[in-house]
Amino acid sequence: MKKFFRNNGLSLVLGTLFLLFWTGQAVTGWQVHNEDQLSHGRIGTGFVQYLGSGHFWQATGENWESEFLQMGAYVILTCFLFQKGSAESNDPDGPPDPEPRRKGFISRNSLSLAFLVLFLMSFAVHATGGLVEWNEERAAHGEPPETLTGFLKDPEFWFQSFQNWQSEFLAVLSIVVLSIFLRQHGSPESKKVDDPNRKTGG
Repeated sequence: MKKFFRNNGLSLVLGTLFLLFWTGQAVTGWQVHNEDQLSHGRIGTGFVQYLGSGHFWQATGENWESEFLQMGAYVILTCFLFQKGSAESNDPDGPPDPEPRRKGFISRNSLSLAFLVLFLMSFAVHATGGLVEWNEERAAHGEPPETLTGFLKDPEFWFQSFQNWQSEFLAVLSIVVLSIFLRQHGSPESKKVDDPNRKTGG
């Protein structure tokens, strides 16, 4: 058991932090949602009911969508783009990767394909959850419900997406550039402390 935790500590801690913060999002989102409902003279919802609401799933899908877009794009872009000196880049002057023994398209690209599927699933969660919440607001103002196509054409949906997408790519840009000049001893995301700035890769 001790060896299991040592060998899987990173994923276990990250998974625990994910569940902790997702729970925090759910509890505080429920409070915000009910405060908004009560301020408009509506009845608040129970916590379990809130977990099935458009408000909760719109916010969840919106954030997951941006994370998977960022990671998938990063995996693909680092295949053929370089940043000299960055720990997050292949060396532009180094030898090319050897030809893999696995020739199939899926096996050669399984990581980026997985991120694409996760992005599309999260995009769908964002869109459907957002539509439910949007129509609840429209109903409260005596307006007819909107279709999914109509919601996807609305600037509100894309505002929700773009505000997250830009921040994700800013974060990736930050680690790509900062890892040229800065170090973190012991991290595989950093060059060795004594490596020169011009060295590419970890």
